[in-house]
Amino acid sequence: MQRKKIKLDLLIHDLKVPLAVIEAGAGSLLRRPEKYGPLTEPQKKVLMRVLRNTKITELLVNDALELGRSSEGIITKRKFKLSNLIEQALMEILDLKDHAISEKIKNCHDFQRLKKSLEEKGLFLFIDEKLWQEEVCMDETKVKQILRNLLGNALKYRMSKVELTIDKDDGCLVFTVKDDGEGIPAVHHKKIFECYFQANPSETHTVRGHGLGLAGVMVLVEEMGGMLCLESDENKGAKFMVHVPLSLT
Repeated sequence: MQRKKIKLDLLIHDLKVPLAVIEAGAGSLLRRPEKYGPLTEPQKKVLMRVLRNTKITELLVNDALELGRSSEGIITKRKFKLSNLIEQALMEILDLKDHAISEKIKNCHDFQRLKKSLEEKGLFLFIDEKLWQEEVCMDETKVKQILRNLLGNALKYRMSKVELTIDKDDGCLVFTVKDDGEGIPAVHHKKIFECYFQANPSETHTVRGHGLGLAGVMVLVEEMGGMLCLESDENKGAKFMVHVPLSLT
């Protein structure tokens, strides 16, 4: 079993090379018309689509590798500013969904301006400004992956808005991601965290995600000694709450 896992991890890792080549090639065509010749607008749109999907695949590859590290019990804690992690997670998601707002966020050096820019896109951020500037000690890669997965799901299934609330409680950092989408029937609350689970296609309410996202989030949360909870019902949206212990060192 261990040999098979090593082979799979190696295959996943090796995907990084052709992805980097594709990204570099498409990017060069867009950025260097003096060398490769001018492009028509339809050609530019196709190349931008190639770049967006390459980035999506790169994120999936990195997520798969991080899940493998987590299953081996590898936790890498370090200190980082909470604001940097949240901004990076938001930019990684929004860069794939709305490049314009992603660029706008990059230029938002003021907390209130950032919140306002997000609200224009139906994403509401609730966090104390003091906590926003605070430095925490956690596994940054895993926490960002968790946040990105939950936010990506919420943005995909919302009707009009998503709320992200960050707080501290009893030695834990608490992330709450809430959407106003179709919700998840109570009968699916446990199964939704199982790999590859999908609802019956004939049912009115389908289970969100691609089958691995929430299962992966659960693995990452549990490996860090945290807890993941779900509150949802049909036509009432979904609220995911993540508690991750903070480290003192």
